[in-house]
Amino acid sequence: MPYGFDWVPIVGIVMGTLTVLIPLSLITLRYAIKPIAEAVTQMRSGGASQEQLAVMQQRLALLEQQLGGLESDVHQIGEAQAFQAKLLEPTD
Repeated sequence: MPYGFDWVPIVGIVMGTLTVLIPLSLITLRYAIKPIAEAVTQMRSGGASQEQLAVMQQRLALLEQQLGGLESDVHQIGEAQAFQAKLLEPTD
């Protein structure tokens, strides 16, 4: 083919490039998708393990106890302020 286009070098370059790029892109894709897949799997399986749920329940119980203590403290402070207000009232 005196005036034709020779495709052999172009096909060789493309095939050689794809031989390197396809495995490289698959390895990169695996490392990019792995954390996403693990997160989706954990979300579908219920989120947290039993141990994590037990720890969260203990923390919630402690927070509820602290909230109850704060509520009683606020109530006592209100009573003390009312008592002080009565003491400071002028007597006729």
